[in-house]
Amino acid sequence: VVAIMSFLAVLALLAWSPDLGNKNRAGAHPYSKSAIGYNGLVTLLEAAGRPVSISQVERSVSDRESGLLILTPGNYRQQIDDEIYIAPPALVILPKWTGRTDPARTDWQRDTDLKSTNNVLLTLNRFDDFADIVRNEPPAGIDTPFGQFSAVFDDNLQLIDSENLEPIISLESGDLLVWDPLSEIYILSDPDLANTFGLARPDNAQLMLAIVDEISGGEDMPIIFDATLHGFERSNNLLRLAFDIPFIGATLAALMTFALIGWAAAIRFGAPVRDTRAFALGKQALADNTAGLITMTRREAQMAPGYLALIRRAAVRELGVPKGISDAELHALFDRMTDHGEDDQTWSNLAADLSAPARSRDDLMEKAQRLFRWRKETTHGIE
Repeated sequence: VVAIMSFLAVLALLAWSPDLGNKNRAGAHPYSKSAIGYNGLVTLLEAAGRPVSISQVERSVSDRESGLLILTPGNYRQQIDDEIYIAPPALVILPKWTGRTDPARTDWQRDTDLKSTNNVLLTLNRFDDFADIVRNEPPAGIDTPFGQFSAVFDDNLQLIDSENLEPIISLESGDLLVWDPLSEIYILSDPDLANTFGLARPDNAQLMLAIVDEISGGEDMPIIFDATLHGFERSNNLLRLAFDIPFIGATLAALMTFALIGWAAAIRFGAPVRDTRAFALGKQALADNTAGLITMTRREAQMAPGYLALIRRAAVRELGVPKGISDAELHALFDRMTDHGEDDQTWSNLAADLSAPARSRDDLMEKAQRLFRWRKETTHGIE
């Protein structure tokens, strides 16, 4: 039992260990609770009653049935590949900050700095090669199609300057939220509306909720945060796949079959038999081996005359019959000693049945039993 449970525990760890580890490490990803992380936005949307999930499957970017996808690219290693198709609706939040992880607390940022605009353009040029990034002093209020908000930004406000992207939230020096008509993807220029540090300000949180509601078209659409850009991609695991739909039924049936086979084997065969001698010793073993040899040669029916002679010698010895008596006198003596209530059970009749080979094994057994019973009754009395 201990071995089986240990083996199952190892299989479970192999299948689910990628999900059991702590993913809250500093960075611009949806698991991070650091200043530039987006786990605060996940928590905010959940508190607002929106169905939120974090995807570790790369195909959710290009192949999903429904839901608003939110991508948060960070450094140059976390850019959106040009060959990957992003299925709309989707929101891309441009990077703005770079941070250094605190060695003592890997889930904290030790310090943060502004990214260069060229680094931000690595993400933006995926949608418009001629777009540019501008940074200016943030205004006191921001007018949007869904109301006015007094958002607060750290350092300068990061905006998009593009002629090919359609503005949704536009300011004098650039656009805060744009829509790409070719890919049908929304782009948010400044992450201070969505990261953990920025959401600490109520006006920023209200504006971000309004943007998500506007893009998703209501409160029923699921929100999916992509984590594959940040190295959290989950590979295909055969062990986990066996316990997932649609293979869970076949897996359970196979496990039940193995359990029944093991149970049947334990009940049927029981404890192992100890090794014995190849050739047993003793009189009983000799008799068993002789009987087996006679059975193999199929000569049981030929033993009738021999058995008759054996019983005759035994009766003579047990009754104390004199040695010089003739066969006729001996047979007459045996007949007189037989119970006269059953004439067919006399010695003469019984001896006549066994004087020649029997017809079959069963016929021999029947005649031999009657002669044996005669001997017992004659020498020891009727029991």
